Amino acid sequence: MKTVTLDVQGMTCGGCVSSVQKMLASVPGVQQAEVSLENHSAVVTYDEARTRPDALVEAVEDGGFDASLPAG
Repeated sequence: MKTVTLDVQGMTCGGCVSSVQKMLASVPGVQQAEVSLENHSAVVTYDEARTRPDALVEAVEDGGFDASLPAG
């Protein structure tokens, strides 16, 4: 399992946090997603054999939020 932190913009309330969590959880291979409104982030634990970070970003963006991988 690997863990990645995504920058997530556009969340304004707890409902947004819940939506982003559900989007990430629906990606095959995601074991856990912890989304923080305060930090504008999502910490995702996933099976690297089943998904990749850019697929996680795509899932969030498909839901109407802006997401990116940290620089570096």
